[in-house]
Amino acid sequence: MKPCRRAVPGATHRRHTMDKHSSLQGRTNSASYDRPRVVVRFREGVHLADRPDLGEQIENTGIGPWRRLIAQFPDLKLSPVFTVLKSDDLRELQRRAAAMDTSYRPADFNTFYYVDAPPETDLLELVRALLRWNSVQTAYIDQGGPDPAVNAANDPRSVNQGYLDPSPDGIDAEYAWTFTGGDGAGQRFIDLERGWTLNHEDLAAHGATLLHGTLLDTSRAHGTSVLGEICAVDNATGCVGIAPNIASVDVVSFHGSTRANAIIAAITNLAFGDTLLLEAQVALNGTALLGPIEAYDAEYEAIRLATALGIIVVEAGGNGTNNGGTPALNMDTYTTLGGQAILHRDPGNPQFRDSGAIIVTAASSAAPHTRLAYGPHGKRIDCYAWAQNINTCSSNDAGSTTGYTTGFSGTSGASPIVTGAALSVQGRAQAQLGYRLSPRQMRAVLSDPATGTLPSAAETTQIRVMPNLRKIFDTFFNAGPDVYLRDFVGDSGLPHTGAISASPDIILRPTTVASPQASFGAGSGTENNAGLGYKAEAGQDNYIYVRMLNQGGANAVNVQATVYWAPVATLITPDLWNLVGTTVLPNVPTGEQLTVSNALVWAKAGIPAPGHYCFVGLVGTVGDPAPGPADFLNFDNFRRFIRENNNVTWRNFNVENNDPDVEDPTVPRGFKALAFLAPGAPDRARNMALEVVARLPEGARAMLEVPLVYFEMLRERRQYGRVKIDSERRVAFLAVNASGRTAFGEVPFPAKSRMAMRLLVEIPEQYRERSFQVYARQLFEREEIGRVTWQLGPKREGN
Repeated sequence: MKPCRRAVPGATHRRHTMDKHSSLQGRTNSASYDRPRVVVRFREGVHLADRPDLGEQIENTGIGPWRRLIAQFPDLKLSPVFTVLKSDDLRELQRRAAAMDTSYRPADFNTFYYVDAPPETDLLELVRALLRWNSVQTAYIDQGGPDPAVNAANDPRSVNQGYLDPSPDGIDAEYAWTFTGGDGAGQRFIDLERGWTLNHEDLAAHGATLLHGTLLDTSRAHGTSVLGEICAVDNATGCVGIAPNIASVDVVSFHGSTRANAIIAAITNLAFGDTLLLEAQVALNGTALLGPIEAYDAEYEAIRLATALGIIVVEAGGNGTNNGGTPALNMDTYTTLGGQAILHRDPGNPQFRDSGAIIVTAASSAAPHTRLAYGPHGKRIDCYAWAQNINTCSSNDAGSTTGYTTGFSGTSGASPIVTGAALSVQGRAQAQLGYRLSPRQMRAVLSDPATGTLPSAAETTQIRVMPNLRKIFDTFFNAGPDVYLRDFVGDSGLPHTGAISASPDIILRPTTVASPQASFGAGSGTENNAGLGYKAEAGQDNYIYVRMLNQGGANAVNVQATVYWAPVATLITPDLWNLVGTTVLPNVPTGEQLTVSNALVWAKAGIPAPGHYCFVGLVGTVGDPAPGPADFLNFDNFRRFIRENNNVTWRNFNVENNDPDVEDPTVPRGFKALAFLAPGAPDRARNMALEVVARLPEGARAMLEVPLVYFEMLRERRQYGRVKIDSERRVAFLAVNASGRTAFGEVPFPAKSRMAMRLLVEIPEQYRERSFQVYARQLFEREEIGRVTWQLGPKREGN
């Protein structure tokens, strides 16, 4: 028995506070179905009523020749695949996922059905018959494999927990433990398989609960070993997990249920940045060849829903054939019965579908690591890890609580190692950066060849890397490149309490600049000028330049800068973002040398109208990946990101002239109208407040034009000063201090609301050749979450 590793000081245990069962109500699939059966996925728009006569509905509505089918294959029975949640609840999950991940395309879960057949049925011929129906998108044989581990009896060599050791042997969890969060503190994960002994002496302290399905006794040893690798507690007994101080561990079983329903059950109990491990494998195309469960459409759609919701998914890649032998799955050459190369990750393959999961394969425990004969391979593999000689907890069918093994193996053993690495990285990110990584970011970090352990040079197949936590922590969290955009002039790239949307580093021009670096970069004299941007010109291409600095310890190469436009608003949540495009900077040198991109073309077809817009910029590179829009739709994550992630910035800084709007009859005489939106949060209604801060000259006047609905909320709370009502236009004019701060109290902003407002400003004529500044900002819990800034000055060309 291996002695326990060193304790991690200061770590505390915290249980997840969600009601673990409240969201799992609705229909359940109670069948424990171990025989192969067929899944049919009808095309979008094909709907069957929830009645017993599903076959007759198919025949009578012209969906397909059901009677001819059952004449060829008697005694077929149909049942829906997804039953753990009601349809409305599933659609709500999909609505949230689509809002968080703009690349997510919601599937119609009501088009998936099991086709159960008698044992003597030729399922391959049944699939081929169904694929001939025009109404069928796909059909396949659903045949689960055994728990994805290899028989340890053929692997007599016994080692201790070398997978915790430094690279090249292991992932160096021991190094990660020396950092706050590196022991998994504050993180939550769920394991999906069929059996565990949750009261094992090295696991009981976590208080894990079975949330869905039933326990299969013969799988106890498997699940107990998996949990032991990840989170065996540091208790001076037995072994220790990679993330021993994880905050919350639970399990879902697909025994007495289905894999697809178990994934949905797990999703309802996980939040953005939490982790789901899929310890299952499936037979491919009715053969003995085993692969990842996302090879099946139903499981793929459930996994894609999870990653779109921001859940990190780690997936076992499968173990060769049913006896854990060869041949292994080559993901680059695999095709479905319909001829689709769904696992071949290649830019030229339109059939590839990316679930967002991290797929793991099996490698030797000895360095330099080589793929084990049964391990899947190909470009779709993200990571490899030990798949033999794994020292961890174990249990027998009766549920012994003191068992251990030195021979756990297979992709079942490799996937928990990668899961533990993910939990360690997430814990460190949350502790140091103040936010959690998204599935896309986590996969990029764990699979990066620059921070991972490469396999043996003699390995001829593609299995990517084994995560190296020392390199990841030293590079991603410390000594690597750290590219940043400034939130305001004077921003140093560190967390701050200053303005968050006055970036000088996104510059809009109606014409191209001959030398962007000379015009806007280091030594240009414009480094700290926030007024370089112009209004957008409609009917022509416009040009955007992005400039950035690198405060890290290494040069940043091939830096991607992505820009979005949004309407001018005090809160710019991703549901308001519209993609302009991406440009690449070959090198951003370390030493904080202001570096400028080439022009990013904002095509005329994408410009709604002339005027000002807000711009959102995201920059990132290998070792310092940028966040994506999905990472911001969790509102708590959004609040942390806008202050603490220096890879993102807003430009809501608008240069306006002082001249009154004489052609707009809705603007009082002598005033200039500065329009903006005051949006609500993307998830739910929240109490928020607005403030206007003006620094205008003597004799200037200002007022805020707001919708009557907003004024009525203020009036209920008596949160306003002098007011004038325009009943015809259904707006109110609220008094604003022209030289100072005007605060309007907290009122409930409805989710995704977009209240149109205007700040009306009058500058005395004698001061119109001078420049002044005014801004409106939005606050949540007294913290600024966005602002619009206007610089008012003399009229200039293009303004």
